[in-house]
Amino acid sequence: MRKLGISIYPDKSTVEEMKDYIVKAADAGFSRIFSCLLSVEKPQEEIKAEFIEINNFARDHGFEIIVDVSPKVFADLGISYDDLTFFHEIGADGVRLDAGFGGHQESMMTFNEFDLKIEINMSNDTHYIDTIMDYQPNQYNLIACHNFYPHPYSGLNEEQFVNTTKRFTKYGLRTAAFVASQSPEAYGPWPVDYGLVTLESHRNLPLHVQMKDYVARNVLDDIIISNFVPSDAEMAEVKKVNLTKLNLQVKLVDDIPELMKKIVLEEPHFNRGDVNDYLLRSTMSRVKYKGQGFPVFNAPEMIKRGDIVIESDNFGHYAGELNIAKRDMVNTGRSNVVGHVVEEEVFLLDKIKPWQKFEFTL
Repeated sequence: MRKLGISIYPDKSTVEEMKDYIVKAADAGFSRIFSCLLSVEKPQEEIKAEFIEINNFARDHGFEIIVDVSPKVFADLGISYDDLTFFHEIGADGVRLDAGFGGHQESMMTFNEFDLKIEINMSNDTHYIDTIMDYQPNQYNLIACHNFYPHPYSGLNEEQFVNTTKRFTKYGLRTAAFVASQSPEAYGPWPVDYGLVTLESHRNLPLHVQMKDYVARNVLDDIIISNFVPSDAEMAEVKKVNLTKLNLQVKLVDDIPELMKKIVLEEPHFNRGDVNDYLLRSTMSRVKYKGQGFPVFNAPEMIKRGDIVIESDNFGHYAGELNIAKRDMVNTGRSNVVGHVVEEEVFLLDKIKPWQKFEFTL
């Protein structure tokens, strides 16, 4: 199953703040934690005591904890890649390598005696993961996660994201990426924070819409909120996100006939395999409700991108078919516009693939 994750920063938050967030996140269905050691500058024993308390609390609430480190952190704490006792002692379930070693070391780490997961940074388009795989790791303990980018305009572009993700998914590894809260109170590990997103295109989008984009793409597994802590309103929207298929929020027109409303909100939908440039076509409703009557009631001259259309009886055997407009087009006068995808989610239409399932909510 796809998992949702949160991020905590023990050097910047109080224990009580982190515990409160963990409880709220558990209630919202979250089950993994990104915890950062990169910016911690304290003695090893002090770090250990702080991390043990919060990690044990998180594990008691059903969370898996991955701790972000780098070779510098290993050196500063006197830790060797072939002895991960420190991470086991602080209650971590895995170690994320923000910067890697040479491939052989990562492979050896996957065979650690504590069965800790080793998470690889997957945002660079290099042969790094291929090198690790050449050294025959324990792939069941090898996972991957993209970076986040707090500086504006520094996040991954579409091509980089696709290319780097494919390098890891081809090996069947579990993968993850970051989304960011838009709350002005939320913060990350560094002084600069304009939204800690993986994809630059997500930087100014609502949190739940960023998540929906990853669900629509369906190319990686887990989705992690990078900054601490989202607003209650954001968490309420996150709770509504379907993690298995794309959920599009819509506004229906006034006086929509009950049967058409039922088709939009209650029937299962998928995009036909014989795709075209203008419409996403969900056709099973025309079969199920054949002959039940679809009068023309709202047929504007133009159908706009994002409009939800149900064909009228004047379209013969197409009557009852549901379409979503991907482009503006002239209406023949036979097509009912019954609603519209909310503007901030219209771009998601371009992510829906042939045969992909989707649903609508108000």
